[in-house]
Amino acid sequence: PLKVSTCLYIIQHPAEESRVLRTVPLLAACLPPEKCKILVGRRFNEDRYPELATVCRNPNTLILYPGAEATNLEEVAVMSSSPPVMIIIDGTWSQAKDIFYKNSLFRLPKQVQLKPSISSQYVIRTQPTNTCLSTLECAAVALSIMEKNKSIQETILHPLQALCSFQLQHGAQIHHSKEHLLKNGLYDKPMPKNKRKLRRMELLVNNVKI
Repeated sequence: PLKVSTCLYIIQHPAEESRVLRTVPLLAACLPPEKCKILVGRRFNEDRYPELATVCRNPNTLILYPGAEATNLEEVAVMSSSPPVMIIIDGTWSQAKDIFYKNSLFRLPKQVQLKPSISSQYVIRTQPTNTCLSTLECAAVALSIMEKNKSIQETILHPLQALCSFQLQHGAQIHHSKEHLLKNGLYDKPMPKNKRKLRRMELLVNNVKI
C-alpha cells in the first residue's frame, strides 16, 4: 500500500456494489485500510454516521464534486495542522448528484473539482464525456495533488490499466464516451423522449459544459 497522509472517504451508491468491473476495490488495494474508508448507502445523517458527521465538520475536509461553487483542487491550500481528508462519491453521475444534494452533511466541507486535464483510461465502461473520470482516476489525480507527488497517480492507475487490458484481450470492446459517439454520428441507441435528457445530449454535442 502507498504511504499517504490524506484519508479518503468513499461514499458508494449501493448499485455500485453489484458491478463486476468497478474501480473502488482496486483503489482500496492501493492504500492502507485506515486511509481509504468506504461507506455504502444513499442517505447519511448525523445520528447513524457520527464519525462521518465529524469528518464533514473538519475544516481540513474537502468533497470532490464539480460545479459552479467548486474550487479547483490545485488552488486549495489545506491547513497542515492535521492530515487532510477528502470525500469522493462513487456512482453514476445521476446517483452522485442525488447523494450530494440530498445529504446536508456533504454541503459542509469545501467543494473542490479537478481540471479536465486527462482523458479516462477506463475504456471498458462508457463515460458521459471525454473528460469524465472513474472514481479510481479521480482519487489518483486528487492524491497526487494533495500529496504533491505525481508518481502516486501513475502507481494507482497501473491496476486500472491492467484490468482494461485483460478485459480487452478476452473479448471486451473499447467504449467511447457518449459525447464522442454523438459528435461522430455513432450513437445507435434511441434518443430519449424526456426533454431534460434530450437537452443534455444536445449540450454534449455542442461542447457546452453541463
